[in-house]
Amino acid sequence: MGDNVVHLHKNTDPPADTATVTTLTVVPEPAPPAPVPLWLRSGQVIKAAATHENTKAIVRGVARHSLYTVNGGRIVARRTWDGRTGSRYERYMRAAEAAGNMELAAEWEERLQRFRDARHRRRMDLLHSPMDVAKGAAVGAGMSIGLLVALGVVMALNTKQVGDVITPLSATIEFIGTLMRIVQIVWGPAITIGPFLALLALWAVGRKQQAAPQWALPANVRSGEGEPITPSIVVKAFRDLGIAPLKNAIKEMGDAGASMLGPIRIAGCGVEVDVTLPSGVATNEVQNRRRKLAENLTRHEHEVFITIPEAARTVRLWIADSGALDEPIGPSPLVTDETITANYKTGKAPWGRNLRGDAAELSVYQRHLLITGRSNQGKTAALRALALWLALDRTVQFWIADLKGVGDWSMFDGIAEVLIEGPSDDHVIQATEMVEAAVEEMNRRIEVRRTDPAAVFPPLIVNVDEAQVAFMCPVKGEDGRPYGGAKATSRYFMAVRKIHNQGRAVDVLMWQGTQDPTDQNLPKLVREGAHTRASLVLGTETQSRMALGDKAVDDGAAPHLLRQGLDKGTLVVASDGIQMPAGQSSITVRTHFIDDEPAAVIADRAKALRDGVATLRVVDQGEERDALADVATVIGDAARLRTNEVLKRLHALDPKVYGDQWTNDRLKALLEEHGEEPKKSHGVMVVHRDHVARALANRDTDGSASAAQ
Repeated sequence: MGDNVVHLHKNTDPPADTATVTTLTVVPEPAPPAPVPLWLRSGQVIKAAATHENTKAIVRGVARHSLYTVNGGRIVARRTWDGRTGSRYERYMRAAEAAGNMELAAEWEERLQRFRDARHRRRMDLLHSPMDVAKGAAVGAGMSIGLLVALGVVMALNTKQVGDVITPLSATIEFIGTLMRIVQIVWGPAITIGPFLALLALWAVGRKQQAAPQWALPANVRSGEGEPITPSIVVKAFRDLGIAPLKNAIKEMGDAGASMLGPIRIAGCGVEVDVTLPSGVATNEVQNRRRKLAENLTRHEHEVFITIPEAARTVRLWIADSGALDEPIGPSPLVTDETITANYKTGKAPWGRNLRGDAAELSVYQRHLLITGRSNQGKTAALRALALWLALDRTVQFWIADLKGVGDWSMFDGIAEVLIEGPSDDHVIQATEMVEAAVEEMNRRIEVRRTDPAAVFPPLIVNVDEAQVAFMCPVKGEDGRPYGGAKATSRYFMAVRKIHNQGRAVDVLMWQGTQDPTDQNLPKLVREGAHTRASLVLGTETQSRMALGDKAVDDGAAPHLLRQGLDKGTLVVASDGIQMPAGQSSITVRTHFIDDEPAAVIADRAKALRDGVATLRVVDQGEERDALADVATVIGDAARLRTNEVLKRLHALDPKVYGDQWTNDRLKALLEEHGEEPKKSHGVMVVHRDHVARALANRDTDGSASAAQ
C-alpha cells in the first residue's frame, strides 16, 4: 500500500499560493448592413416589374393592337388610293418588267390606258352634272308634288271632303319632319361613337393581315413552328436569301413579289409552288441556298425540296408540313393484300410513297437496276421489295448472289435457280461465273431470236447485292484475269457490261445493289448502264452524281442532303419506269419496309405459284461432280424438263465442268449408260424426273458412278 490518498470530494477553495488569471474576449456584434438606397431599391423593383413575363405580354398586346389600328389605316388608305388611281396597274407593270416579262408588262400598260380613258370620261361628265342634277331635282320634286295632289283629289272625290286634297302632301311633309327629328336625336351619339367604330374597322383589317412587327405578334404566330405557307412568307423567304439581284427585283415589283408565285397547291403532307425567278437570277443560285431558304420558311433543310421543271427560270418547291416526314408511311401492299399479283411486262411494283403521299410504283420491264447508298440505310430492303413483288410472276427466273451473306435473301431458296450467299473471294468467283453464265444465256437467246424473231423468253433477273465486293475482289483466275476491278480485263466488270449492252433485248436484266459509290467500287460504265438508278443517303454531291447522273443532280436531286440514320428507306430515283411530275428528272420515294418474317410469307406465296425450283447453292471449286446426281438436282420437283433447260441449269451450277462440251448428245449418253434416255414430248426432247431416279437406282445397284470429266 502506498501513501497516496484519493479524495472523493472536490476542494473548491483555490490554493493560496496559486494566482488565477481569467481572460475575457469580447466579440463585437456584426455591424448592421448599410441601408440600400431608396433609389436602388426602387430601380430593382421597377426592373423586376418591367422584365416580368406578364409585363412583356401586356406591352406586346398594347403594341400589337395599336399597330393593328395604325397599319389597318394604311392598308385601307392604300386600297382606296389603288381604287381611285392607276397605281395598281403601274405596280403590276413594274413587276412584269422586273421579272423580264415584257409581254405581260405591255398588257398591264394597255389596261392602265383604258382605266385612264374611263376616268377622263367620268371627270368630263362631272362638268355637266350640276345642271343635270338641278334639273333632275326640280323635275322630280314637281312630279312628286303633282302625284301627291292627284292622289289627294282622288281621296276628296271619294270622301266628298275638299280638305283631303292636301292630305297626302301634308302626310309626306310630316314624315319628312319626323325623319329630321330622328336624325337630330341620333346625330349627337353617332358623332361620338362613329370614330370608335371607324377605329374598330381599321383594327379588324390590321388584325386580319397580321399588320404588326414580329416581336409584337402572339407566341404561336411569332415562333413560326409549323407556320402555314402563304405567298407573303414564300416571297419574304426568297427576298432574304442573300441574292442581291433577286432582292432588288422584289423591291422594284409593285406587288411585293407576288407575281413570281404560281398557285400554292396541297401536295401530300406538304405544299408545292412554282416560283418564276426575275431576270438575272439563276436557278442554281437558289438550289445552293437550300438550307437558308428552308430556315426562312421556318422548316428544317430536309423538309424543303427544290427541283427544276420545264419552265425557264423557274424553281419548284415542295415544302413539307413540320415533322410530317418523320411519320411512317405504313406497310407494303405486299404484306397487307394477299391477293396482289405481279406482271413483269405490264405491272408496277408497289415500292412506297412519294412526297405528295401518292403511291410510288416502279416498272421493271426491260430495265437494268442500280441501287446505292451508305451502309445500313435500307438498300437491301428496297432491292428485295422489288424482287419479292416480281417473284409473284411465275414466269420470272432469278439468279441471286448476296455478297453480304447474312441471310437477307434466304427466303428465295426455292424461288431462285441460283442463290449464292457469302462475302468471301470464293463467293465472288461464283457470282462472277453466274454473271458470265447469264451472258452465255443472253447470247443463246440472241441466236434464237435471229432465226425466230417471234421467239419469247422467260425474264431472267441476275441480282448481285453488295456488288462493291465483286468490283474490289483482288483474286485472279487461272488465265491471269482478275475477277474484280474496273478494267477491260476484269471478268465481273466485262460480264456486267455485256448484259447492260444487249441483255434487255432478250429480257436478261442486271440488278445491282452497292454502297458508298466510288470510281473503284462502281465504275462509270457500269453505273451509267442502268436504266433505273436510285440512291439512299450519300456523303457528298460527287457521290450523288455517280449514283444518279449529272442531269438529275443539276435538276435538284440531292441524296447527299438526306439525313444519315433518320431517312432510312428514302430513295431519290431517276428512271422512266416511275411516274413523276412533268419536267422533273428525279423523284423522292419513301419505300415500304418489309421485314424478314413478312418477306418469308410473301416468298412462300411465290413458291406456291411455281412447280418447284431446285435452288443451286455454292459448291467448292475443286469438288468432283456427280453428273447424274446433278441432273436430278437441277430437275428438282418438276415432272420433266426440256433437255436444253437441263443443260442450262447444269451450266449455271458449275460453268467450268458443264461448259460447251456438254451437249444434248452427251446428256443422252449419260442417261443411256444407266438404262434411260431422253424422250420426246410434243415434239421436244425432255428429261423425265422418274427416268433419272431410275437411272440413279440402276447405278447404285450396279455399284458404278459416272463422274463428269
